[in-house]
Amino acid sequence: MRYRRLAATVVVVLVLGLVGAFAGPGWNPQPLGHTVVPETPDTTIGSDVLTPPVGTYEVASEVVEVRVDDGVTVQATIASPVGAPGLRPAVLFMHGAGTATHENFADTTTDLASAGVVTMVPDKRADTYTTRSRDYPGMAEDYLDSLAVLREHDGVDPARVGVYGESEGAIPAPIAAAGNDDVAFVVLVSAPVVPIREQGALAADSYLRDVGVPDQVLRAIPRLVGGTLPGGGFEYFDFDPSPYHQRLTQPVLVVYGTADASMPIVQGPEVLVRDLERAGNDLYTIRYYAGANHGIRIDGVLAPGFTEDLARWILGLPETADAQPRIAGDQPVQAYRAEPVDQPRWFATGDMMVASFLVGFGLLALGAVTAAAGQVPRLWGRRAGALPAPLGRHTAALSLATTATWVLFGSYLVGVADLALNYRTNPLLAQGGWLVAQLVGILAAALLVQVVETWWRRGARGTGRAVVVLTLLGALVLLVTAAYWGVYPALL
Repeated sequence: MRYRRLAATVVVVLVLGLVGAFAGPGWNPQPLGHTVVPETPDTTIGSDVLTPPVGTYEVASEVVEVRVDDGVTVQATIASPVGAPGLRPAVLFMHGAGTATHENFADTTTDLASAGVVTMVPDKRADTYTTRSRDYPGMAEDYLDSLAVLREHDGVDPARVGVYGESEGAIPAPIAAAGNDDVAFVVLVSAPVVPIREQGALAADSYLRDVGVPDQVLRAIPRLVGGTLPGGGFEYFDFDPSPYHQRLTQPVLVVYGTADASMPIVQGPEVLVRDLERAGNDLYTIRYYAGANHGIRIDGVLAPGFTEDLARWILGLPETADAQPRIAGDQPVQAYRAEPVDQPRWFATGDMMVASFLVGFGLLALGAVTAAAGQVPRLWGRRAGALPAPLGRHTAALSLATTATWVLFGSYLVGVADLALNYRTNPLLAQGGWLVAQLVGILAAALLVQVVETWWRRGARGTGRAVVVLTLLGALVLLVTAAYWGVYPALL
């Protein structure tokens, strides 16, 4: 009897593993296979043109109001060089993901203004920007309202005003500049270049590999990033900025930190340069800063030379637009390509996943309530509808083990995410935590077999039968869902 139970458990675990392996989509990112070779490690912008260095001027700041679409007003900080002669070049900053205010970019804008560049940082509109919905063309239009104010500001040369987009801000930046003569240049810092869904999958893969998770965990990437999330929305994940890149005729400066694991730091510039070629534009400059992260910072401080190079490139235009070296700085490394992500099948959409959790845990809860209700007759001295021993214990253990599987799996994902986002490693958590979650999942599968076997041999009546059926169904739904996310080992 014991050997049959063991054999049945092995079969169930293998079947669950096969469910995880074949439910799809799979994850097999292709190696990039090549890299960009900088011409020199020195990031200094070439050209014989003379430009004032950072620190030349005192800086004065003021906060202004800008009326954007629908009568909404945002605040913006303008930083200007005090005593700089003539009309000055200027740059409008566009924020990365999340909420942001006119107080952002303070260190960067102060350095630029001290070299003679007027800067403007507007608030990001919060009323049209949500987790589920983002309108990049609409965002660009709002930024253009701020650009119009900047072009008319005292001391600004309206013919030398450009845009600076960082991270997600590098999406509306080329949209605002495409075919627009009011935008004189474009700076793209830590730009995704490819659609966010592709970039997000690459980032998740890079982070998880750096943390050191088992390969089985990587299989969850396309199942999460590639699918529709609960409640719909998120269409902006697939927004492709390439058509706007292909209409850029302005000089473009592209900046990455070589410690940025979230962006396609080799593939991105390659795609962008190909797009610029479609527009007949060869006015690009690419810089890589050694050890700098996504914000071009090292230990919280802007990378050495970044603002100096940025100021010189802006101040030196048009001479610096094609100045040598075109590609310089640290050697970038991108192991895998950012590519379109396969979508999960219908049964694994976000709404279906939520439904699975609700149904599975709902059935377990209903089974527990039914078991408690079966004990109510004892209050009147009557016989309770108890499950025969040891079926009651096994059923309760199955419910607890199934719940524990998901608690441990969820905790593991949270822990790994914390390691990844904080650029830390912990082999005990990355490998040991996964092993514990799998072992508890296998225990739940073994208890599922044991409950079925005990019920078959001993039977159950009335409320007892209902408890067993509800618990088995709930556990089955949850364990199959756990199998989809890779909890069970797969031989294939």
